[in-house]
Amino acid sequence: MRKNWSILAGLLICTQAFIACSNSVSTFVANEAEEPQATREEIAAADTTVAEEPAKPDTTIPEEIVVPDTATSSDTTAPVDTIPVDTTTYEAVIEDTSVLHLILNEEGITSGNLYLDYPADSFLTRFEIGDIVTVAINGYDTLEMPVAEYSGDVPIAGFLVAANKGSDQLVLTAHYAKMAEVLRITAVNAPLEVSISMKEQGGYLLGLDIMRNTQYMGAYAESYPDLSIEDFANFREVHTTGMGANKLYRSSSPIYLYLGRNYYADSLAKEAGVATFINLADSENGAYSNKGYETTYYSTQNVIFLDIPPEFFSRSFKEGLVAGFRYMIEHEGPYLVHCTYGMDRTGFTIAVLEALMGATAEEIQADYAKTFSNYFTVINDIQVALNEQQIDFFKAVVLRNLKAVYHAEGVNISDTRNADWVTATEKYLEKLGMSQKEISALKDRLK
Repeated sequence: MRKNWSILAGLLICTQAFIACSNSVSTFVANEAEEPQATREEIAAADTTVAEEPAKPDTTIPEEIVVPDTATSSDTTAPVDTIPVDTTTYEAVIEDTSVLHLILNEEGITSGNLYLDYPADSFLTRFEIGDIVTVAINGYDTLEMPVAEYSGDVPIAGFLVAANKGSDQLVLTAHYAKMAEVLRITAVNAPLEVSISMKEQGGYLLGLDIMRNTQYMGAYAESYPDLSIEDFANFREVHTTGMGANKLYRSSSPIYLYLGRNYYADSLAKEAGVATFINLADSENGAYSNKGYETTYYSTQNVIFLDIPPEFFSRSFKEGLVAGFRYMIEHEGPYLVHCTYGMDRTGFTIAVLEALMGATAEEIQADYAKTFSNYFTVINDIQVALNEQQIDFFKAVVLRNLKAVYHAEGVNISDTRNADWVTATEKYLEKLGMSQKEISALKDRLK
């Protein structure tokens, strides 16, 4: 019996030892299972730290990638044991880290914009919205323009590279202009190499802010307590160098009711004795349809209705400009040029006349920017005056526009601050079809 108890006792001890060993193994396995989880958390934490650092686009070309030279060969077949470069989708050739080379294909050339088959998201790893870049179109032109999203991000006649996240294309476009027509590029010219490089990082951020956030205006004089009635109506005589006294005026529309300025502009024109109006905005029928038109001083004077769009590069605008100037030659002054606001079409037209008569670059800029100070910016029904930086932005716009529009007609200006604007403008008007005799007659009217 004792022997049996001894055997039972031994079995009991072995059983306890086995259970103890099992618990120990179970604990070890559980600890082993928890350890990888802890390690993943540490890795995730490390990854988070890295992600918070400023990211720089990786423009390094791996040694094993063979980049085809489309300038010398159209063979894009990758050698054995190399990683093929996708040139089918967007045909990008990166020769260095500072210049992006793209191909403009036939299907990317329309009557208006130029479309580059290159993903905007890839482009935005190299450039950012608000950068100013240099765009060189091989065999055509080299232009400086901002990277933006919409044509309204730049002033009228301004160029831009439109890069919208998620789009599979970049667009070379302009505000109220047809890029292909401006550069005289047609599908027959394709394919063309387009190179894009950085001109000034963040150089257009101020301009972007101005174009998006300052262009608010009011229709009531009460919103502009610090402006005179003349400034509210955007009415003024042009006093730049070479311009005769009581010869040329500019204003907002003296007949368009809904700006709230027409009555003042019409009354001021009457007071100044304006005899001839150059209406850039309206057709004759459109003008007559304005309520109360027949009661205005305006309706009793000489008026040419040009109905031209604010597309300074277009044929219709150029033809309208010449028609307006010829009308001035044929009719006595004083003259008043207007569109709707007296801002864009009027601003460009007046700048051309000022340049023709010998105005300095500074005078042209000051007169052009005055219009924007007369309108912007109304916040909570009260105007908040533009600051110096904002005014300087608009001053730069007019010289850029003159340079770009003249250049499109083959009249090149390298230094806008010190250019011979008289000679350049005479050449420009000759390109538009005016004779030297007509140009002289126009100048005589404005002396």
